[in-house]
Amino acid sequence: MNLQLHDYLTTFLLFFTSFFSIINPLGSIPVFMSMTSKLDERQRRATAYKATFMAFIVLVVFAFTGQILFKVFGISASGFRIAGGVIFFIMGYDMLNARISRMKIDKKEAKAYAEDISITPLGIPILAGPGAITNSIVLMEDASNWIMKVILIISIAITIGITLVSWMSAGKIMKIIGETGNKIMMKLMGLIVMVIAVEFMVAGLTPIIRDIFMITPK
Repeated sequence: MNLQLHDYLTTFLLFFTSFFSIINPLGSIPVFMSMTSKLDERQRRATAYKATFMAFIVLVVFAFTGQILFKVFGISASGFRIAGGVIFFIMGYDMLNARISRMKIDKKEAKAYAEDISITPLGIPILAGPGAITNSIVLMEDASNWIMKVILIISIAITIGITLVSWMSAGKIMKIIGETGNKIMMKLMGLIVMVIAVEFMVAGLTPIIRDIFMITPK
């Protein structure tokens, strides 16, 4: 029994650390701060709740149905990475040019904006990106019994929970760094996000190009 418990604890640590390193809750704070800089505290918190909830649902759904969906629609993990990279690149370009916080918005526009960014790109692909989705699918395939499947869901929930708590503190951080600091950070993060986008696209294109060159005519 103790051996079984030890195995489950080891499994939990493996699942949790893999999701934590891929989703990177702390690393996503600057992006969240930049994208919600023109929202008030209530709207920012609502955006954080919706984005993290959306990411959790997406990861759980893909964990249980990912292999089926990929086969039905003919989607590959490489293609998913390329698509995520394109979205990241566009988002990073807008951040680099300060387009996200370019103007003041009224309450109605702020609500629509918050609804928009909470799904894409905050929920998908910043949190539930190609890496996290692929990880959930692979780990679910490796989960040999229902206890390990539950452990997987708990690992996702804890990681997303840590992300939510981190994002909820973003308002206080923004007050400390001020408007100028936020603009500087947004441009810097825009550049970093564009680099991440390139990495995503390269990671997606590499196996595709490798497969193309490995095909030999009959």
